[in-house]
Amino acid sequence: MKVSKKTFGILPNGKKVHIYTLKAGGLSLSISTLGATWTSLLVPSRSKGTDDVLLGFGSFGGYVNNKSFYGVTVGRFANRIGGAKFSLGGRDYYLFKNAGENTLHGGRMPFSSRVWKAEAYEELDGVFVRFELKSPDGEEGYPGNLLAAVSYGLTKSNEIVADYTAKVDAPCPVNLTNHAYYNLAGEGRGMNVLPTELKLYCSSYLEVNETLIPTGKILPVKNTPLDFQVRKPIGRDIGHPALTGIGGYDHCFVIDGEIGKLRPFAEVYDPFSGRSIRGFTTQPGLQLYTANGMSSVQGKIGSVYEKHGAFCLETQHYPDSPNQSGFPSAIFGPGQDYQERAVFAFDW
Repeated sequence: MKVSKKTFGILPNGKKVHIYTLKAGGLSLSISTLGATWTSLLVPSRSKGTDDVLLGFGSFGGYVNNKSFYGVTVGRFANRIGGAKFSLGGRDYYLFKNAGENTLHGGRMPFSSRVWKAEAYEELDGVFVRFELKSPDGEEGYPGNLLAAVSYGLTKSNEIVADYTAKVDAPCPVNLTNHAYYNLAGEGRGMNVLPTELKLYCSSYLEVNETLIPTGKILPVKNTPLDFQVRKPIGRDIGHPALTGIGGYDHCFVIDGEIGKLRPFAEVYDPFSGRSIRGFTTQPGLQLYTANGMSSVQGKIGSVYEKHGAFCLETQHYPDSPNQSGFPSAIFGPGQDYQERAVFAFDW
């Protein structure tokens, strides 16, 4: 096990950005202090060699203008808030509209565009980096002074462990996640993820309107193209008429089991490389996204990414939770800190 640190680049405002590389078991994970962003994940295979399985950019400049959120840590609130506003304690709060009339992934200057303070450390089972970020009262329209801390690490057992915590001195919506784009065949092989096989421990999902804001209804996945309760290729039902308006999957699933308890949410298997992921989380929801809008994107050196070139598994609270009284509360504050965990166990 080991961890190294080097300079990644310098922002126009003169801030220096570092990149940490963690190595444990058979994995190597690199994370930038800009956005606490996963920039690469090297994973072996039995017969296809070692590949980087994360989509991203070939230069520092790409991450400075990372509009697709490749690998970033998202906050204060991941996913969408309808109408870019919410009410809390008898007061209305207005956010920046960056997705039509809605706000997405934190607004104009989200956590993903900020430089985080970082410190590496070791434990018996792995190597980790703890990232911290302060967000003052009123930033992006949110109430309260917030301190976010995210620890990402690799264990000897080939697991990525992600611990998310936040303290805020006034009631505020909080929803943190990582937005890694995976392609288990390897990001540079020019393959889409439609043959990748996926099982979700999710028997229901959130119905959304035409702008992907939840209606408040929680519906069963059975007999719909969103049914991944039995493992199937991601592409099997992706052309279903119910998905044509979105172009694929961009849905929040309800994870079965007790919220707050670490429990399985997904199993993924790539038949080309033999690589697999088993995912566990304490979070109530999972956003599955299949890179529906991707088209001839210049990726890492020599790579070009096309539609359905990756999948995202974003563990999180439900989108628009501040406006949906029937959803699990995503309001945190004095006496109620935000604390969630996700684990991604790799095999090959």
